[in-house]
Amino acid sequence: MVNAEHTMAKKVAVIGAGVSGISSIKCCVDEDLEPTCFERSDDIGGLWKFTESSKDGMTRVYKSLVTNVCKEMSCYSDFPFHEDYPNFMNQEKFWDYLQEFAEHFDLLKYIQFKTTVCSITKRPDFSETGQWDVVTETEGKQNRAVFDAVMVCTGHFLNPHLPLEAFPGIHKFKGQILHSQEYKIPEGFQGKRILVIGLGNTGGDIAVELSRTAAQVLLSTRTGTWVLGRSEDWGYPFNMMVIRRYYSFIAQVLPSRFLNWIQEKKLNKRFNHEDYGLSITKGKTAKFIVNDELPNCILCGTITMKTSVMEFTETSAVFEDGTVEENIDVVIFTTGYTFSFPFFEEPLKSLCTKKIFLYKHVFPLNLERATLAIIGLLSLKGSILSATELQARWATRVFKGLCKIPPSQKLMMEATEKEQLIKRGVIKDTNKDKLDYIAYMDDIAACIGTKPSIPLLFLKDPRLAWEVFFGPCTPYQYRLVGPGKWDGARNAILTQWDRTLKPLKTRIVPDSSKPASMSHYLKAWGAPVLLASLLLICKSSLFLKLVRDKLQNRMSPYLVSLWRG
Repeated sequence: MVNAEHTMAKKVAVIGAGVSGISSIKCCVDEDLEPTCFERSDDIGGLWKFTESSKDGMTRVYKSLVTNVCKEMSCYSDFPFHEDYPNFMNQEKFWDYLQEFAEHFDLLKYIQFKTTVCSITKRPDFSETGQWDVVTETEGKQNRAVFDAVMVCTGHFLNPHLPLEAFPGIHKFKGQILHSQEYKIPEGFQGKRILVIGLGNTGGDIAVELSRTAAQVLLSTRTGTWVLGRSEDWGYPFNMMVIRRYYSFIAQVLPSRFLNWIQEKKLNKRFNHEDYGLSITKGKTAKFIVNDELPNCILCGTITMKTSVMEFTETSAVFEDGTVEENIDVVIFTTGYTFSFPFFEEPLKSLCTKKIFLYKHVFPLNLERATLAIIGLLSLKGSILSATELQARWATRVFKGLCKIPPSQKLMMEATEKEQLIKRGVIKDTNKDKLDYIAYMDDIAACIGTKPSIPLLFLKDPRLAWEVFFGPCTPYQYRLVGPGKWDGARNAILTQWDRTLKPLKTRIVPDSSKPASMSHYLKAWGAPVLLASLLLICKSSLFLKLVRDKLQNRMSPYLVSLWRG
C-alpha cells in the first residue's frame, strides 16, 4: 500500500535548488525533517540565475525576461515581496527575491553546490523502509548516501526539444539554427531576417525583442494563440483580476461554451486576433500567452505572422499556405523542452514522465511506499511557484505519516484503465491541458488541511472572508488555517492591494481626486459580486439540477448543447 505507516521519514534528498527546490528545503525544515539539497550549478535559482552562455547544458532565462504572473500571485505563501518591488519583475529582481527567501529562512546551509545526482535507486528493503540509495558526484568524486525520502525538483525545462526531423530540407539550410535555450541577448542579430518557430511565451518574447534590431522577424505558428496583457481593466495586474474564487464558482455553474464566448469577445475587443493572424486554428485546443507588445509589433510590421513551415531550402522557408520567404539568416526554434529523470531506473524513469501515473501530479503510483515526490512537474493557469510550494508542504507531511494517500495497486489500476481509454479515443487526454489554478491548489490544500472554509470565514471574520472570496486568490490564503498556519497571512491578504499600488505611486499629483477604497473594490469586482452571492445561496446541487432541467425544456436544441458545454 502507498501509505506512510512506516517509521517516520527523517533524511530527505532534495534534487535541485531552483524555485521549487528551495521551498522544498524550507518545507522539510518546517516539518522537522533533515534535508540535503544537491544542486549541479554553483548557485540557487535554477533557470532564473542568468548566465552569459548555456555551455553548462542548463536552461537559463534570457536577459530581458519579465515575469508574467504578478508579485502578489507568485510569492511564497509566508514571504510576500517587498512593497517597492514592481508588480512584474525582470530576471535580476526575481532572482533577488529568491536569494532573500533563502537567506531569511537560512536555507543555503542545506545545499551542496556543484553536485550532480548520478543515480537514485530503491534499497533492497524498500517495501519495508521506503529508503533510497542516492549516488552523487562532486568535482569528480562520488558519494553514496541513504535517504528516507526524495523530492525531485528539476522542473520542466531540462532538455531542449529541437524537432528538426519534422522540417524537410532543414539540413540544407545554410543560415544559423538555434534553440531558444541558446538565446540570451539580441546583440549579434542586428539587420538580419529571422524566423522564429513556435508561439508560446518564449517565442512571443524573443520575436518582440529581436524585432527592434532585426531587418525583419517572421513568427511561425501551427495553432495560433490568445494574447493576454499584463494589465487588466483600470490597469490592475491581470492575474489579480481574474484568479478569484467567485469567478471559479461561477465557472462551475455556467456552461463552458458560454464562458468561452464571453472570454473570446473580451480578448478580441482589445484587438481582433483573426485580423492579426493569431486566431486559434480550427480544431486546436485554445492556448494563451502573455505579451504586451506583440500586437503592436504586428501592427507596425516589424513582426510578420506566418503559418507552419512546410520545408526549407538553402536560404528560404516555404510555408503551408504556399508563401515563400527568401534570404532568411537565422531560424530560432522555441519548441519547448522535454523532461526526463536520468538518475532513475526503469520502469520508474518512464513512469514519472507520464503525468497520468503521478497521483495529483506528485507521487508515482507504482511505489509501495510514498517516499518519492516529483515537485513542479505540472502546467497551471497561474503561478507555478505557489503550486510547487503547496506540493512540497503536502509531500513532507506524507513522508512523516501525517497525510495518507490511497493504495498504489488501486491507483495504478485506475490510471492504466484511463490510459487505455485515452488510446482508444473513448475519453480525451486532459493531462496535456493546463490545470485550473484554484481547483488544483484547493485540492492539494484539502489533503493537508489548509484549504480555507469560506462559510466559516464569513461567520468569524467577514472582512477577511470578503477579500478571500471576492478578491484575488493569493497564496497567503493557504496559510490562514491548518498545519503551517502563518500569523501574518490575514494582514498580507488585507494589504495586498497596498503592495500592488505602492510601486506605481512614484508621482503623486497634489489635490488629485483619490477614489475611496470601497470605490476601488467595486470597480475591481463590479456586478459579478451580486451574481456570485446569489449563486452561492443557490448552490444546492438539487436546486441547480431543477433550474437546469427547467431551462433546458425552454431552450432550443442548439442552446441546450451549448448549456451542456
